[in-house]
Amino acid sequence: MPHANNVETRAMQIVQLLKETYPESHVTLKARNPFEVLVATILSAQSTDAQVNRVTQTLFRKYRNAESFATTDLHQLELDIFAVGYYRQKARYIQTTCQMLIQQFDGKVPRTMDELLSLHGVGRKTANIVLTRAFGIVEGIAVDTHVFRISRRLELTAGSTPEKVEQDLMKILPKQLWGIINQLFITFGRHICQARDPQCNICPIVSLCPYGQRQN
Repeated sequence: MPHANNVETRAMQIVQLLKETYPESHVTLKARNPFEVLVATILSAQSTDAQVNRVTQTLFRKYRNAESFATTDLHQLELDIFAVGYYRQKARYIQTTCQMLIQQFDGKVPRTMDELLSLHGVGRKTANIVLTRAFGIVEGIAVDTHVFRISRRLELTAGSTPEKVEQDLMKILPKQLWGIINQLFITFGRHICQARDPQCNICPIVSLCPYGQRQN
């Protein structure tokens, strides 16, 4: 891996170019309040935002708060979210999390990293997204599959876990950029830097990408 200072400079250049390339990049997961952000983010694992939005359009009319999710029949909840991946596991996560919200947080979504991580099925990625999107609090970088893949492909990190990738990115990027990395990399990953067939020939940051340079 290049010297740390070079990585920091390159990382800043990459983010700036992606901001210029995708000025309209925005969150596509639909949610109207912190509770909906939490549930939608849990549902979004291994599923597209479009899939989740189709499900939550009906789901959030049927279940309006933590109590309604906590007390519903689990099998019915599974049927209600059947269209997203891993629906059985996610139904259990959502129901248990909502029960914990009622028991420990008066039915409200907590506003700290530690409290969010105490909820069943909530890891750092989900917690970071909830804090940033629901409360405007930035404590880290949400590392999903796009951020994990692209950061390693760009050789900004050699981390083998999302947690290590997050730590490495936080070291080389200023905190004021942490909150936008996830959405920028998602947009970039969907349009250009796909997992199996990255479009290096039209990539706006290919000159800053060791992987892309090796394809030429």
